[in-house]
Amino acid sequence: MGVVMAEASSKNDFSFDVSDEQRVAMLRGLVENFYAGQADAGIVFDTSRLWCSRMQLLETLFPEAKVIACVRQLSWVLDSMERLVRRQPVGVSKVFRFDTNTTVYSRVEALTDPRGMLGFAFQATKDAFYGQYAPGHLLLLTYESLARNPSAAMRAVYSSSANPGSNMTSITFLQCRRVRRPGRHARPAFCAPKVEPIERTSILPREIFGRFVNESFWMDPKNNISQVPVV
Repeated sequence: MGVVMAEASSKNDFSFDVSDEQRVAMLRGLVENFYAGQADAGIVFDTSRLWCSRMQLLETLFPEAKVIACVRQLSWVLDSMERLVRRQPVGVSKVFRFDTNTTVYSRVEALTDPRGMLGFAFQATKDAFYGQYAPGHLLLLTYESLARNPSAAMRAVYSSSANPGSNMTSITFLQCRRVRRPGRHARPAFCAPKVEPIERTSILPREIFGRFVNESFWMDPKNNISQVPVV
């Protein structure tokens, strides 16, 4: 979709021949045709993390679309990422552009950079949360709720996204996000056989953990001006 948007813009000398109506038709057609084989399902779960940054586009293309943003305290997300890195000391990660000369400090900076894997996703979620298209479209699903009471969390997800009277009782994560490394894949916690909270001590330096401990904007009701459901 991003490529089509770029090529149909002023980047291309022939963009003046493409109307906004045609742009909408092309972009909507991309999604509808890509998922044409699942049309009978009625509902499609797309796992792209870019949707939070494209709420206005979703409103234009699919006004009934819902976005479920999974959130967790940044300090613990960074802790999980660092653990994945340390499990493979003889390999390098695409996340850090295969750079072998990194430290926990440089890795955290790379991850939290506005264009980094975590930084972009975090800012996109804030953009959606505070944006005008949040009401009726956005739901935040917290790690704590999903890990401690997955049944109740899933009921809340389905009540906000499923068709009335739906008989769906479980969710299948069709795509587990993986950090690719030579010879192995690191498996996210929610791809484990059982979903449950894991109590642990952080391996991050204290100053790094403390730096992000208060970034959980969704936990303060005063921030939720659009009354976004937080499960």
